[in-house]
Amino acid sequence: MLDITNMTKVFYPGTVNEKMALDDVSLHVNKEDVICVVGSNGSGKSTLFNLVSGTYPLTSGKIIFDGTDVTNSPEYKRAMTIGRIFQDPTKGTAATMSIEDNMITAATKGMKGLRISLNNEKREQFSHLLEPIGLQDRLKDNVGLLSGGQRQALTLLMTVMSKPKMVLLDEHTAALDPRNAQIVMALTERYIKEFKLTALMVTHNMQFAIDFGNRLIMMDEGTIILDVAGEEKYKLTVEKLVKLFKDLRNKTFDSDQGLLTKN
Repeated sequence: MLDITNMTKVFYPGTVNEKMALDDVSLHVNKEDVICVVGSNGSGKSTLFNLVSGTYPLTSGKIIFDGTDVTNSPEYKRAMTIGRIFQDPTKGTAATMSIEDNMITAATKGMKGLRISLNNEKREQFSHLLEPIGLQDRLKDNVGLLSGGQRQALTLLMTVMSKPKMVLLDEHTAALDPRNAQIVMALTERYIKEFKLTALMVTHNMQFAIDFGNRLIMMDEGTIILDVAGEEKYKLTVEKLVKLFKDLRNKTFDSDQGLLTKN
């Protein structure tokens, strides 16, 4: 599904502000892998997502996605098959448009020539899809009237409606209160299984990272230092994960939160 080879990203090269954000990273992602990405502040998690999605160009290396070399492909083209959900709940929806208008936009993403009309049959379908979020009776409401948790849940639904081959979840529950974070995580797991998606999720919550998905990747200083999957991942605890980091990098943190400070 995704093959990253020798990916390197240097910001401000040749200046006093030169910074190595990713250093010769290679990663293979299988179809329907669900991978949690954790790491300390500045470890390269967000940069990894920005390079995969095409937000930034690579300094060197190669990205093959679904058999196609997308190394130099622009972000808008990759967005046709790679969905991304950000930490900010306002980024994935248009606040001044109604819920149904937002949803029809997602449903027609990538279509050329053919346009799906917003008729009663389509509204009934949208209402059914909105039931798990509790918004089935609010199709005409502007998205700007929704809470942060409701907007993020709607963004998640709209992302899977656009039928991506891969989803990048960029700390998509970090700005939510614990209750809404749990709701959005439950919906995330449901939709990934239902639509058989491949997903990478950056999180600062170690328990989420342990409980969610089939693989866990730990990053530090622009490199991948740990990649565990299957039975090995299921046996992890927060304490074991912190100890692994300390053993691998010879670094000490006052608490597990030090390991997972947001980028």
